[in-house]
Amino acid sequence: MRQISNIFNLGIKELRSLWRDPMMLLLIFYAFSLGIYLAASGVPETLHKAAIAIVDEDQSQLSRRISSAFYAPYFTRPAMIGLDEVDPGLDAGRYTFGIDLPLNLQRDVLAGRQPIIQLNVDATRMSQAFTGGGYIQQIIHSEVGEFMNGTRVTSVSPADLAIRVRFNPTLAQSWFGAVMEIINNVTMLSIVLTGAALIREREHGTIEHLLVMPVTPFEIMASKVWAMGLVVLAACTFSLYVIVESVVGVPIEGSIPLFLVGAGLHLFATTSMGIFMGTVARSMPQFGLLLMLVLLPLMLLSGGITPRESMPEIVQNLMLAAPTTHFVKMAQAILYRGAGLDVVWPDFVAILAIGAVFFSIALSRFRKTIGAMA
Repeated sequence: MRQISNIFNLGIKELRSLWRDPMMLLLIFYAFSLGIYLAASGVPETLHKAAIAIVDEDQSQLSRRISSAFYAPYFTRPAMIGLDEVDPGLDAGRYTFGIDLPLNLQRDVLAGRQPIIQLNVDATRMSQAFTGGGYIQQIIHSEVGEFMNGTRVTSVSPADLAIRVRFNPTLAQSWFGAVMEIINNVTMLSIVLTGAALIREREHGTIEHLLVMPVTPFEIMASKVWAMGLVVLAACTFSLYVIVESVVGVPIEGSIPLFLVGAGLHLFATTSMGIFMGTVARSMPQFGLLLMLVLLPLMLLSGGITPRESMPEIVQNLMLAAPTTHFVKMAQAILYRGAGLDVVWPDFVAILAIGAVFFSIALSRFRKTIGAMA
């Protein structure tokens, strides 16, 4: 009972210390409120207001027809420019697409020849470049075909394709972005809070005070794990119910309490990682650099951004040792597809086992660090 009491009281101390840190509180609030909303709505789901410029060398009925075929909201009003303005405009970032309608375009089309229409694309704007290029090709082919036939021809497919989209019928990107941002922020903040708490105690000399008290390294570490994990879990709960469901309007298919149980297991692993990193780093700048080296692979290779099946097999196997891989899989199954415990229990067991290993390693490192300071 005394050990439990020590862990509880030390955890309360951690919460009070966090409460007196306004910048950290602001980071937590932003990450689970405005940060979630921006991640869900900041990136356009389709081509939207792409800047386009057209060089009309032909000045014919067909070229004018093509120039007037680009409408909002997919494109901005086309800028009619000269041929010598295309490259400077793309270099300066004024245009994403530049179309060159060559001289004698209409004459060559009517004569049955195949004139070349040049499309210049600024591929540095990746979110619009690839989609927009396909849109432009389809629009030009459609306008040329309609001009030749006098009417728009609709091709009839010999087979009727019936498409059934499950779990996201409208293919809304905001549904995916909001939930995945929560998953990433749970991982990031749990590591940041625990690691920063340990380094802050070392810099302020609080850890020396704890060494002369009748507490063990296990109690000190366990208090940080439950206190910081509770903060992140509370923020995650608020974000799911208020930001994701109410503000963004994402329908959660599965059980949020079941997801929170899995998130609690994940926090057990990531807070242990944060303490381990806090024992390795000697200052907050060092911890920040170490955080980037650890956090980026956890986010990029866990299957949240790119499906694991499209990664090299060696990467897939290595990332099975990371708790984020199983957390992303579990979260997507519950929140997107409405899976129950009978489906996600292997991920629960994997996260718990990985968390136990990380906790043991972090505790061993923490004991050595305290022993060296003593």
